[in-house]
Amino acid sequence: MRAHERLLNYVKVYTESADGTGTSPSTACQWDLARQLEGEMKEIGLQDVKISEFGVVTGVLPAAPGCEGAPAIGFIAHMDTAPAFSGKDVNPIVHPNYDGGDIHLPKEGRVLRVSDFPVLERMRGRTLITADGSTLLGADDKAGIAEIMTMCEEIVDRKLPHGKICVAFTPDEEIGEGADHFDVAGFGAKYAYTADGDLEGGIEYENFNAAGARIEITGVSVHPGSAKDAMENALLIAAELNAKLPPEEIPARTEGYEGFFHLEGLNGDPASAVMSYIIRDHDMDRFQARKARLEQAVQDVRSAHPKAQIQLELRDSYHNMAGQLKDCMHLIDNAREAARLAGVESFTNPIRGGTDGARLSYMGLPCPNLGTGGFNFHGPYECISVEGMDSAVAILRNIVALYAEAR
Repeated sequence: MRAHERLLNYVKVYTESADGTGTSPSTACQWDLARQLEGEMKEIGLQDVKISEFGVVTGVLPAAPGCEGAPAIGFIAHMDTAPAFSGKDVNPIVHPNYDGGDIHLPKEGRVLRVSDFPVLERMRGRTLITADGSTLLGADDKAGIAEIMTMCEEIVDRKLPHGKICVAFTPDEEIGEGADHFDVAGFGAKYAYTADGDLEGGIEYENFNAAGARIEITGVSVHPGSAKDAMENALLIAAELNAKLPPEEIPARTEGYEGFFHLEGLNGDPASAVMSYIIRDHDMDRFQARKARLEQAVQDVRSAHPKAQIQLELRDSYHNMAGQLKDCMHLIDNAREAARLAGVESFTNPIRGGTDGARLSYMGLPCPNLGTGGFNFHGPYECISVEGMDSAVAILRNIVALYAEAR
């Protein structure tokens, strides 16, 4: 079975994660895909297949005869889809022999315009897969799952040389909890790759340092007719606080290695308000400076409004994995060689976000990220190509072969 055929099946399984449920997985629906993958892994021939109490699916392909001395390599993808846009009742649509023009989706009047998404220009002649415009597709990261499963099946069916291959599929990556209950020691691999990137050939080993901030503002609510020198409007305080941050350092005005402050939530009324930010930067010193700047902004506004109560909760989410990978760059070198052997031009960009691999690298499992062939993730314009998925499988298979030769 080809990877895209698996993807068409997986995206129909609802697996949207959710913040704040206090459970792992965060949503019960993720168990459905976990159990399906458990059965498929056993059918393919993986051994020691199991689902942990926290919904992590793992399995092993033992080393082929003569390859027992090869390094054990892991491959990881996540099962959940982003809560940023609906992933329920996904209806995947296949677009054969794409002609290079705009793609009109049948629902909600949405159109993938080449002018908005220039990456489409390089997809001419390929077979594309989208949703119908009313949901996301879920290729992030069910494409990664499909490619890892297909790679394992091809290795078994073709009896290809391979060292020990360790596979894991995690829940809740999209809410930053994918590695919370990952058993690094029990996984069985010294090195691993996440298959959770966008275009095929992508090899990522730098990511943002990340923090989340929650600011609770309790104002002084007074009737507006008699509010002079008494009212403290929580919404205006929130606006004043946000204005103390640099307006050019937001996601819409930054790229590459540039960090940002992202106001992702503001709810309330004159009596009380809650703000939530995410803070990102690749450089650790600048990251720490950003957090200090937000803390100073809160302090300044607190001093200017002594009658109000302003509370800041600031918490790191993950850190740049580049420092954890600098002593094992063979992972990057082999991925580049694997792409070359697959006839794919490799490229490296800094991740303007994070993956399970970032946290796992800090937990002792060096874990760069590989492209899956998709783009426009987390929304209704999500798209992936069949050919890109096939190339991603070939890259995974070549990585296994290269490490098998290292025995």
